[in-house]
Amino acid sequence: MEEDLITIGQLAARTRLSLKALRLYGNRGLLPPARVDPRTGIRRYGLAQVERARRIALLRAAGMPLARIAEVLDASGEEPVRVLHAYWREQESIHAARRDAVGYAREVLTGRSPTMYEIAERDVPEQKVLFTQRHVTAADLPGFLAESSELLLFHLQQAGACLSGPLFAVYHGLVSEDSDGLVEVCAPTQNVVEPTGRIGVRIEPAHREAYTALTKRHDGYPAMAAAHDAVGAWLVEQKYTRSASNREVYYPNWATAEPGEHVADVAVPFRPGSDV
Repeated sequence: MEEDLITIGQLAARTRLSLKALRLYGNRGLLPPARVDPRTGIRRYGLAQVERARRIALLRAAGMPLARIAEVLDASGEEPVRVLHAYWREQESIHAARRDAVGYAREVLTGRSPTMYEIAERDVPEQKVLFTQRHVTAADLPGFLAESSELLLFHLQQAGACLSGPLFAVYHGLVSEDSDGLVEVCAPTQNVVEPTGRIGVRIEPAHREAYTALTKRHDGYPAMAAAHDAVGAWLVEQKYTRSASNREVYYPNWATAEPGEHVADVAVPFRPGSDV
């Protein structure tokens, strides 16, 4: 009934949310008006939506993005709490990665030789890989890695093929908040697989590379960026010449590992001797 509805102004007064925020939530499908007057465009809301708006504000205060808030609010039973816990675990992981990156930057800025990352060398044999690539920023990177991995694995499955090694990503350009570098996600296989659409097939040359092993607590972008810098600095110290683009190797336990488990490597192919 009309008397059970309140205006957007009344909703704002009851929730302390701005009109701008309420319109944004409505446009995103998080808090759509119960009724919009077709002639005047006035939005009206049900009284039950006051509580929903309150919960949106609470979750936004915790830093949760709107898409995740929709997932929480539209779930039932124990699922909302599970989603909230998963979100907070991700935030703790991101915070830990940033803390490590700041520690590494502090060592660099004070002129000390960084000790946070242990660098080793290894030989990598030639391998055939399926690949897909795109220019992405740091914000777009996690989604691109997940989407590309799923695409390559599905293509392998459709071809009756399988992986012959861990998935890895080759960074042909710098990926940051401001730079959209070209990233190539690769899936090694020994089987016969044809290219199709966005997926190509190529031979990754045999090479020697310097690498550092990372645990699950380093899987955030800041810690990964510091690891890339550390391996590059080590190559300079050793007077080695970079021979191909930086890469990250992702092991199968990437999504399920505990914080201290080895889940990835940051590696840079090189050849002995300097070009300088």
